[in-house]
Amino acid sequence: MKSYSVSELNEILNGVVVGHTSHLIKAPEQLEVATETEISFIGNRKYEKQWLDSKASVAVVNEDITIEPGENRAFIKVKNADLAMTQILNLFAPPAPLFSSAIHPTAVVDMSAYIANGAKIGAGSYIGPNVKIGENTIIYPNVTILDDCTVGENTIIWSGAVIRERCHIGNDCIIHPNATIGADGFGFSPCAERGLVKIPQIGNVIIGNNVEIGANSCVDRGKFSSTVVGDGCKIDNLVQIGHNSKLGRFCIMAGNSGLAGSVTLGDGVIIGGSASIKDHTTIGSGAIVGAGSGVTGDVAAGKTMLGYPAVEARDALKQWAILKRLVNDSKK
Repeated sequence: MKSYSVSELNEILNGVVVGHTSHLIKAPEQLEVATETEISFIGNRKYEKQWLDSKASVAVVNEDITIEPGENRAFIKVKNADLAMTQILNLFAPPAPLFSSAIHPTAVVDMSAYIANGAKIGAGSYIGPNVKIGENTIIYPNVTILDDCTVGENTIIWSGAVIRERCHIGNDCIIHPNATIGADGFGFSPCAERGLVKIPQIGNVIIGNNVEIGANSCVDRGKFSSTVVGDGCKIDNLVQIGHNSKLGRFCIMAGNSGLAGSVTLGDGVIIGGSASIKDHTTIGSGAIVGAGSGVTGDVAAGKTMLGYPAVEARDALKQWAILKRLVNDSKK
């Protein structure tokens, strides 16, 4: 088991140690359940009061903390405790699942596929014709990658994921279990004789570099051209991205949110959990859509939207206050 002294941990974080503890740190843990051999984090001053009841002997804290660590306890002060936390978690992270061979004997790899040096393919996976897998990419068991797809370098695709034909995934991406990239977009045309006629979806999906797609999320292929997820986007579990949508760089979509077809997001857009965005809508760079909101029209850059249908946050808060007064008045 790994264990570190406070000074050894600070060599990694390059912060300032306040106080001292004789305990060696063996794991990170949440503040309220941590033990004396575990390190925790205080990323906001509102959690300072929890330190007194915590049994953790060390905490990584922001520089503006106002409390002292106490006897046989220590703080490591840093500029950003949340970022420092990522370094600590990486330090204690258990090893990834092992591969007994680079390409498992039960994997099916088409003869025309190109597998670069250092790539690994797990048991039961299928790699189709003309697929290209970049260096050091890891394909875990039971992944399907169909014809003419490309996957960049240092990408991880977890079990159960399906990458449909002609889709492209960049470098340093993570595709979590059972995500589907490139399923048909939802397109049907009413017909008096035949009911709902399926509209062929002949485009693909292009995913940039350093993108993460959560478990059971779906990115549908374009009807004509490409659905695009830009560099650095982070997509939570159970997210739907409709056909021909275009996401800029560093967008965030929280769980159960969804984009209908042909939605455009600028750079740095944040979509809260369970929010829904109407088709052919544009949301400008830096805009925020609150959890559970429903966007039915374009949103200017930098705006924060709340409610269903969504309006600017300050207007939504006024509406809710008025409704609350009306309800309270009706009870009198």
